[in-house]
Amino acid sequence: MLADRIEAKWIDAFCEIFERCAVKAGDTAAILSETQSRALNVHLAELALLRLGARPFHVVMPTPRNRNIVPVRSTGASEAIQRLGPVITALQQAGFVVDCTIEGLMHAVETPEILKAGARILVISNEHPEALERMVPDSALEKRVRAAAKMLRGTKRMRVTSKAGTALDVDMVGASTVGVWGWTDKPGTLAHWPGGIVVSFPKSGTINGTLVMAPGDINLTFKRYLTSPVKMTLKDDYVVELEGEGTDAAMMRAYLAAWGDREAYAVSHVGFGMNPGARYEALSMYDQRDTNGTEIRAVSGNFLFSTGANEFAGRYTAGHFDLPMMGTTIELDGAAVVREGVLQDVFG
Repeated sequence: MLADRIEAKWIDAFCEIFERCAVKAGDTAAILSETQSRALNVHLAELALLRLGARPFHVVMPTPRNRNIVPVRSTGASEAIQRLGPVITALQQAGFVVDCTIEGLMHAVETPEILKAGARILVISNEHPEALERMVPDSALEKRVRAAAKMLRGTKRMRVTSKAGTALDVDMVGASTVGVWGWTDKPGTLAHWPGGIVVSFPKSGTINGTLVMAPGDINLTFKRYLTSPVKMTLKDDYVVELEGEGTDAAMMRAYLAAWGDREAYAVSHVGFGMNPGARYEALSMYDQRDTNGTEIRAVSGNFLFSTGANEFAGRYTAGHFDLPMMGTTIELDGAAVVREGVLQDVFG
């Protein structure tokens, strides 16, 4: 098995992102990982923090047993902390937390408590550092993502259509919107690297219509480009019918049913990718163990549709699909921000 060595260029990339997170000499920083974390990224985080003159310490948790009946992948809801009070306290007091857990803390149950104490969290997605190196964000990306998030927060209705047959309506009133450009420099906030994504978590009973995934669209839970169409009918947020003759539809039906949980069929969030450096074909360039697919979520112009937990709608479940779709048109209150898979020049 090929073992990657430390590369100076990767330390450089980690330093760049930490500097954008306002890490300075003398700052305390916690590196959170688990026993099955990507050791290379944990090591790179430590070396970069030391190069910047920070004072890092490690919190390493045993990777917990998967008590679900199916494999769990890329949920953004790490269970590594296991609600342990001393661990939460240590992260609260660190000021800056580098999250190298496998699934990440974005939707973890302990995250609100950590952020409320004023800590800022950078989730380093479980990617090979070669991908992270290519996706160091810049100020121009931040500006565009901020503008998109502002537009979404003021939107009353999202309409998504495609030549494949998608016709989806989303009532955006009261939705919670998050823009991620790849770093965070403010206390009480969380970001993930790679970035370049804007997503909204609609309120309950707001999503209806038809969603058709075409060949070439992506199921990131399976880390797979689709080879056959999948048609989903949604009523008041829930997938009530999932049709398709190929393997893709069969696998999705089986995985959703395996949870035995109605909430697994509900919508988590809707949004779109904005990173011009993110490559659609990247999923085919890495072994499955070497990618978490965050780059694909950020591909410019994709419609990012997800099923699973949506705390803003009062829904909680471990079942999760992230489904980037290409070639859609996304309209916000009638104005196209993505047209046939191309992000429009409306965000500066």
